[in-house]
Amino acid sequence: MHVEALGHVVLKVRDLRRSEDFYSNTLGMQVVLRLSDPHMTFFSLGTTGNHHDFALMELGLDVPSSNDNTTGLAHVAFKIGSSADEFGIARSELCGSGSHILYEAERGFAKSVHVLDPDGNEIELYVDTSGAGLEPPYVEQKLEQSRWS
Repeated sequence: MHVEALGHVVLKVRDLRRSEDFYSNTLGMQVVLRLSDPHMTFFSLGTTGNHHDFALMELGLDVPSSNDNTTGLAHVAFKIGSSADEFGIARSELCGSGSHILYEAERGFAKSVHVLDPDGNEIELYVDTSGAGLEPPYVEQKLEQSRWS
């Protein structure tokens, strides 16, 4: 078997309407389908060959949150461009929307801003800087063989 690509990600949320508003209005994702059973919203990022790239599934207001000390998803990352200007515009829009910025990070391959969605899921929004002619040392390093091999 060989996995070809990541098909989509589905996040569980408490209030679908509130979360849909964040992802469609704050982050600009296009809604392509809504289901009533199960209560879900599907979004497209325009990826060729995918009906949807991201979805939300409502569980209800009384569902407890996971915490940092449990296994599961750490964050979902969305590429927002490849330039400092695109990053600056996105950061300004996030601040203007009232989104709480957790932190920003700059690595050799990306510059990112991390925010929480309405349910506390960590979302990374990044610009890819690897195509800027930079060749960090890690590009040449070979990955160590997995300890599970």
